[in-house]
Order: sequence, then structure tokens, then C-alpha cells
Amino acid sequence: MNKYINDNKDRFINELLDMLRIPSVSADLKFKEDVLRTAEFVKQRLAEAGADHVELYETAGNPVVYGEKIVDPSLPTVVVYGHYDVQPADPYELWNSPPFEPVIKDGKIYARGACDDKGQMYMHVKAFETMVQTGNLACNVKFMIEGEEEVGSTNLATFVKENKDRLTGDVILISDTGMLGNDTPSITTGLRGLSYVEVEVTGPNRDLHSGLYGGAVANPINILCQMIASLHDENNHITVPGFYDNVQELSQEERAEMARAPFSLDKYKQALELGDVHGEAGYVTMERNSIRPTLDVNGIWGGYTGEGAKTVIASKAYAKISMRLVPNQSSEEITGKFKRHFESIAPKSVKVVVKPHHGGEPVVTPTDSVAYQAASKAYEETFGVKPIPVRSGGSIPIVAMFKSELGLDSVLMGFGLDTDAIHSPNEHFGVFNFMKGIETIPLFYKHFAELKK
Repeated sequence: MNKYINDNKDRFINELLDMLRIPSVSADLKFKEDVLRTAEFVKQRLAEAGADHVELYETAGNPVVYGEKIVDPSLPTVVVYGHYDVQPADPYELWNSPPFEPVIKDGKIYARGACDDKGQMYMHVKAFETMVQTGNLACNVKFMIEGEEEVGSTNLATFVKENKDRLTGDVILISDTGMLGNDTPSITTGLRGLSYVEVEVTGPNRDLHSGLYGGAVANPINILCQMIASLHDENNHITVPGFYDNVQELSQEERAEMARAPFSLDKYKQALELGDVHGEAGYVTMERNSIRPTLDVNGIWGGYTGEGAKTVIASKAYAKISMRLVPNQSSEEITGKFKRHFESIAPKSVKVVVKPHHGGEPVVTPTDSVAYQAASKAYEETFGVKPIPVRSGGSIPIVAMFKSELGLDSVLMGFGLDTDAIHSPNEHFGVFNFMKGIETIPLFYKHFAELKK
């Protein structure tokens, strides 16, 4: 297989670059046609790679690309999940090269979606092609590639519920996570959940002259900032009543096991150009960003933000807030608790509206499963070292949904790095990582089939 991969390396990369040129931003309707064009691209590449029954399954939003290859009904079936939509590229001026004009520099592919998730999703398409073309497809495979992950996978649950018979299998295989380093592979065994809301604070019925009205009426921007500031105490604990009620606390033994993962605080601060780290008292950095819940403001705006000066008291102020959740927390419960608390702390001088957006549940995947052991063997074979199980701070809400609807656990074989700047300007994905994924994934199929016998 490695000969086929090496012989086709340039083509594999060029095909990825072609897909990265399509701005499939699901959050912005002006890119709707580009999103659909990307779905068609994935459909065509899957068919060319050897998948059967490849189709675009229409939803109320963006289509799901489905394709399969049933080699032998007696063999295990791997259901591959990925997404072809990407985050908005704003602010464009902070990119060193245009986000939808991919470039390769210092061994890295720079483009929006390079790592999250076009590059990682496309590894599976090319790994599948490699297995088909070399006669090494050891399992049946079903592809489910959606176009709404970056906006909450709104219609994927409907697709899954309507296609349970079609999606029967033995495991969900996902590459939408990272690993500790190119010399320290890891497998993600836990994901945080998510509650995402938008808040709106309204004061006067129109923007007011800040000289004539300043000091006499509430300024929604000032009020919003005060309300947000009150959501954490001096120890950076979240002050929403009941927020920590169901949080799963790890034992000292479990925390000690986590601490075995290599981590340099100095390098972490240096990479982010930070004077110091920040977070919940009583926990170290690697715990704060994985096993503890958080509350962060993702955007805040209101009033005049153009060039020059405009002396107004804004009528409205807004913020987008995300809360990352850990096992035993419910996104619905946390959203409700936040809404009640935020509305309760608003002074009478303003009106507050909390609008829930989307959420997802936290999940922990077993490390004693056949799927995990197969993934571990695959990484060890290509990297030369056994991967470390780690919990991720990110969220993939559909993992819990796959378990509840299909009864299938997921194995999270990520090949990205923390330094890949996903969701940020200058997102990138290493050529090494892309090709290593294509090399490693077929070995997962091989070991999974052997262990399932």
C-alpha cells in the first residue's frame, strides 16, 4: 500500500488543494452555492475512489454525502464520519495568504479547512482509494460526510434517524481531532459538550447622543460588560447557580495518568505569546482545557465601530457565549441555567434576551474496545511508538448522538496538531500529517478486522 500512496502523493495533495479552494462556509448563506459545490466534489471523489451507491442525501439544510463499499457482509463494517463545511475565515486581513487560495509553505498546507476538517476527512477518501486499488480493503465501509458541522450538525440527526438500517455497522471512525505531536501520537478518548447562546441587551429605543443622555440612561454595552464580568469569580469559577452540580470529578489517580502526557508550559506560553496562563484555580493547564467546564465570550459588539468617532449610547449590545461541558453535564440543562441566571442579574434599566443556538453532549469513549486497540496498533505501526489516550477540550456533538441513535461507539483518530490554528487565521495542516493519516487509516481496518474475528 505504501508504494501506491507514495506514487500518488502529488495527486492526493493537489486534489485536497482543489477542495480547499471552494469556500464552503456553512455559517454564511452567501457561500451556499460553494457549500453545495463542495458536496458535489466529495461525491465525485468518493465515486472515483471506488465507493458504490454514492449520493447526495438532501436535508432541510446542506446535503449529506453518502457512499459505501460492501466487500463481504460477514466482514466488520466501518462507518466513516467527516464534514466538508468550514468555519468563516474572518478576519481576512490577519491571514498571511488568502484563506481560500491554499499554499504549501514549510511543509504545511495553509487554507481555511486545511485541518478542520477537509484535510482530515479527505485522508479517509484517499486511504479508501488506496485499499480498493491495492486489494487491501479488510472491512466494509460506509461514508457519511455532512455539511453542517460548523453550525451544529442541525440536520444530521434527522439523516441518521431516517437511515438507521443503511448505517448499521460496528464502529464510527472519525478524524476531526488532533494528537500531541508528530513524534507523540495520541488518540482522543473524551470530548467536551457544548452549549452556545447569543445574548441581546436593549436599553433606550434608539441610539442616543452620549453628551445629552450620558449618565442619565443605562448604556447597554456597559451593562453587558458588567454582566459578563460577573460570570466568573476571583478563582475563575463560573458563577451560574448549579453549573457544577453534575460535573464528573476525576480521581487523583486519573489526573496523575493524564499528567504523563508530555507538556511544556513554557513552550505553550511561547507559542501563544502569553505572559502567563489563566484559568480555574486548583487545576493545571492540561486539565483546564479538557476535563473542566468553561464559559467564554466568543464575540461582543454594539454601538459604533467604524472609523473615527461617533458619540452615541447604543440602543443594543450583543454577545455570543459558548460553554464547554464535561461528562454528566447536559447541554439543555446548562443552557436553561445560564438563561435564567443571565436574565436574573440584569438591572431594570435594560431588557435581556438569551437565544440558544446549538449544543452537544460530552462523551468518553472506551479504551478497552476492539476499535481503540485497532487504532492503537495502527498508530504504533506507522509512528513507531504507542499512542497516548488523551481527553480533548473540543466538542463533536454528534459522537453522543451516534451512540444513542445507532448504538455505536466512535474511535477518534485525529492527525492535527494544536498549532494548526483551526478556527483561526492561517489555519494549516502538515503534509506529513495528511500523508501519515492516509498511511495509518488502512492499518486500522486491517487490525479491526483481525481483532473482530
